[in-house]
Amino acid sequence: MREFTRSNRLGVIVINKYLMLLTLFLLVGCAGLENSGNNSESSKTDNQEDSQPISEKQPSGSEAVSGSSEIEVIASNLNAPWEIVQFNEAIYISERPGSIAKIVENEVIKKPVHLEKSLADRPEAGLLGLAFPDSFVENKEAFAYYSYANEQGVFQRIVTIQEKDNQWVETGVLIDEIPGGNYHQGGRIEIGPDQKIYATTGDATNPDLAQDLDSLAGKILRINQDGTIPNDNPFEDSYLYTLGHRNPQGLAWDEAGNLYATEHGNQAHDEINRIRPGNNYGWPEIEANQTRDGMEVPLVYSDEFTWAPSGMTFLNGEFYFASLRGEAIRRFDVESASQEIILDGYGRIRDVLATEAGVYFITNNTDGRGNPSDQDDRLLLIKKD
Repeated sequence: MREFTRSNRLGVIVINKYLMLLTLFLLVGCAGLENSGNNSESSKTDNQEDSQPISEKQPSGSEAVSGSSEIEVIASNLNAPWEIVQFNEAIYISERPGSIAKIVENEVIKKPVHLEKSLADRPEAGLLGLAFPDSFVENKEAFAYYSYANEQGVFQRIVTIQEKDNQWVETGVLIDEIPGGNYHQGGRIEIGPDQKIYATTGDATNPDLAQDLDSLAGKILRINQDGTIPNDNPFEDSYLYTLGHRNPQGLAWDEAGNLYATEHGNQAHDEINRIRPGNNYGWPEIEANQTRDGMEVPLVYSDEFTWAPSGMTFLNGEFYFASLRGEAIRRFDVESASQEIILDGYGRIRDVLATEAGVYFITNNTDGRGNPSDQDDRLLLIKKD
């Protein structure tokens, strides 16, 4: 047998190191391919102001709003939660399969929502937006946005639902037959400072509808609480407030009453826009920093990196928004037109809500696109210092 010399051993070591590096390179390359391409929310299926792409700060672990803020788990084992609403002392959370979780003093009570139409079985559909008017105190009626399907296709409707002893029941329809599809359902509803209902609708995976003034798809809608059209809407006899949206999912107002929205872009290029009545936000004609006369450009956009932004809230002069594919909570500063990650490590985040106690957020790891832990999905609170 040939003697195994020192030079032989060195050769083996070099070869082994080369093989380790090659394996590492292949693993990293595969991970990069998995996260590349059309990686906005749809691919997983989820203005003349200056606009600029954003460089990402990517902290490891979980980093709270002020670095040392305490994070408390309020509720666990939620089922694909979508929107957080606070009314008086209770927190309400819509769950896409068709229930509402009510949390009071960390106790969770879930009630099914009985709707006139069966919920659509689509990747981004179900029971989505939820909003509570002041009149909820007297009549126990709230507003909900949900998806359904029939022989003509997928649609959304905005309805009133009433809380009973052991269930919620649909009691009326404000708007029906909002176009839907396999993806891009929109779904956020909020009551604005003017007490009007604002609703985001997606383009229903038919981009041309976003520019069609006769379609409710790819728009932000503005509605009276009785379902009628406000007299001061920008388009005559129309619920349309703005147009040219791909899939907006977050709405929030600053202290001056200015409205901002998050929007899922195509092949990344997610956006934050200042929303003004009657404006056209460009989709599918333009996106990100592209320009065209009569169309708005975003305040900031994600360039080639994907946020997949969803719910948004406002607190102490700054906006916070949830990221799904981006798996973080991000803070957006209007004055500097910049954003940064302030918390990560919890997987997909669907919604955020600023309250006197701090910022609530819900994970969204059980929606078929995440990697849920044993207790997901969860409602958590970033406590004020």
